[in-house]
Amino acid sequence: MSNPLTVLYRDDYLLVVHKPAGLLVHRSPIDRHETEFALQYARALNDGQHVYPVHRLDRPTSGILVFARGSDTARTLGMAMMAGEVTKTYLAMVRGWPPEQGEIDYPLREEPEDRRLKGGEQPVRDALTHYRTLATTEIPVEIEKYPTSRYAVVELRPKTGRKHQLRRHMKHINHPIIGDANHGRGRHNRYFAERFGQGRLMLAATGMAFRHPASGEPLTISAPPEESFLEVLSIFPGFDVQDQPEK
Repeated sequence: MSNPLTVLYRDDYLLVVHKPAGLLVHRSPIDRHETEFALQYARALNDGQHVYPVHRLDRPTSGILVFARGSDTARTLGMAMMAGEVTKTYLAMVRGWPPEQGEIDYPLREEPEDRRLKGGEQPVRDALTHYRTLATTEIPVEIEKYPTSRYAVVELRPKTGRKHQLRRHMKHINHPIIGDANHGRGRHNRYFAERFGQGRLMLAATGMAFRHPASGEPLTISAPPEESFLEVLSIFPGFDVQDQPEK
């Protein structure tokens, strides 16, 4: 069986990979029937030795996933994330045209992993996301009540790490992410699934920057979205992910 993970960076302390959309990071009470996880594939890349997931990526989200090769490294990076010292960058395609840039400061109620707990009262946590619109397009297709449909490519930088934060925040400002079955718009999701022969969440973790947990030196990891993501972005004439300036 081929390994679906692509190694982006590896040293004695870290294993950084690209996770494809559709792969769980580890076992979850929500998907008890699943038998394949990024954790086991990362272990295979680590000569069969245990690895420690430092953060999570939702199953339908593709992109950069960091594993520590030791518990001390995992602890150091975990503390850096809690302290806001790790910068994460995502690329998303959304419905409509958001402002050129903005900040979404909207607290979110926690979503428990176990569905059996969803009926109980959950705490509300602060949640902050910065966004920047990179490209817009309008296609001559009537999907809702308008003769044309508008979409945008946005760069998202979460400053907190709440569950489904980016998906929930983009829904909150009425620019839901395409392919989001829980927080998106069904008609738009179905249109792109039919047009490109497959449905996927148009959200990818494309950048991460932090200080190396051992050396303290700045480390920046980047990865372009996978092919299924780039194929949908073909509706944006002239847009090239690689040409976007850092801000």
